[in-house]
Amino acid sequence: MNIKQFKDDPLAHYSYAIVSDGKMALVDPSRNPMQYYRYAEEQNAQIVAVFETHPHADFVSSHLQISEQTGAVIYVSKMVGADYNHKTFDDGDSFKMGNITFKAVNTPGHSPDSITVVAEAEAKTALFTGDTLFIGDVGRPDLRENAGNMKAKRVDLAKKMYHTIKEKYTEFPDEALVYPAHGAGSLCGKNMSSDSSSTLGNERQGNWAFKEQTEEEFVEEILKDQPFIPSYFGFNVDINKTGAKNVQKAVAMANFILMAKEVEKDILVVDTRDEAAFKNSHLPNSFNIMARSENDKFETWLGAIVKPEEEFYLVLESVEKFDEILQRVAKIGYENQLKGILTLSAEVSNASEAFDLEDFKKNKDHYTIVDVRNKSEVEEGRIFENSFVIPLNELRSAAHQIPSNKPVVVHCAGGYRSAAGSSILAGKFEATKVYDLSDNIKDFTE
Repeated sequence: MNIKQFKDDPLAHYSYAIVSDGKMALVDPSRNPMQYYRYAEEQNAQIVAVFETHPHADFVSSHLQISEQTGAVIYVSKMVGADYNHKTFDDGDSFKMGNITFKAVNTPGHSPDSITVVAEAEAKTALFTGDTLFIGDVGRPDLRENAGNMKAKRVDLAKKMYHTIKEKYTEFPDEALVYPAHGAGSLCGKNMSSDSSSTLGNERQGNWAFKEQTEEEFVEEILKDQPFIPSYFGFNVDINKTGAKNVQKAVAMANFILMAKEVEKDILVVDTRDEAAFKNSHLPNSFNIMARSENDKFETWLGAIVKPEEEFYLVLESVEKFDEILQRVAKIGYENQLKGILTLSAEVSNASEAFDLEDFKKNKDHYTIVDVRNKSEVEEGRIFENSFVIPLNELRSAAHQIPSNKPVVVHCAGGYRSAAGSSILAGKFEATKVYDLSDNIKDFTE
């Protein structure tokens, strides 16, 4: 059994290709299927099956496109009620590919329709656990309360997860390999390991969810301190239930404008350039959501700040970034909201106010300080005692809570979120200066 893991770093997403006897199966594929097609060519293998462990919230899957282009059968739980052609795959169902037998185990908890895909061959067992079992953690049960048309209550799902962990994996040996759909950095759990795989034996020993505890204790632990839920999560669940459009066709419709001088004033502009370039010159009504490299979680913050179906323009550093950034937008299904992709003319001169760091250090009380970190970070300790705490994903709707009688200074933990936050507030306050503390926050934390 030949298993290849693919990683999407910005979303901390793992997908898989399993090859046997000239055939290939995929598990939880990303939006753009080309990496899987290249691997199929390398292996001289035909893609015959796509397994969806559940309708994902944090990315759009390419399962429908792969099925249409390769003839592969999509396997998914009947609980999904999928709108695309598929075969249901639930407890007792199996599928043979070469010398591998795939089996389904219903593992509700993260969602009511989650399955674990079991692959068995030559005394080797691999568990593709989706968002049910992570390395060191389990999937959060609170996403479906905000998941568009596919709702489920968090307490009910937390209880289901308790029974899934206690009962659904008992038949598998300690040496069974565990391959999750996410790792550290994903918002689908809270304490995931940076390890990309594990064994069931290691999880039984080290994962908090397997320790002896009552249902009540388990529910309390899994529900506390979960990270925020970006506004696009429910939108993606609904897309994945229906099946996304061919990504190459979808992004081909993007309108490109070279060296733009202006756009409509009432349309949001998402500027992906480095904060220094943004502060030097940008269009009005611009939010600085940086996409400098894969280390920037651009997809997450785009989907947290910009609402599903809200129109926006996208500013690039260079035409060289066109394909890369467009594909990142498509990962969360936002390509249809794009009014246009721009590079900026040298005539664009709107600049951010220069920040006097030394004056701020000496006279902090002369400023209104806004902390845009997540609530769990703030609970570990405030950096400035009298700051207003508004997480970045809530800032657009909660900006009215911030007084405007003093200059505003925005900070986070390292500078990425404060660049976005300060650009959001700059558009809200016409007569109040807004500054980004940026990475100068280190002067107050080290």
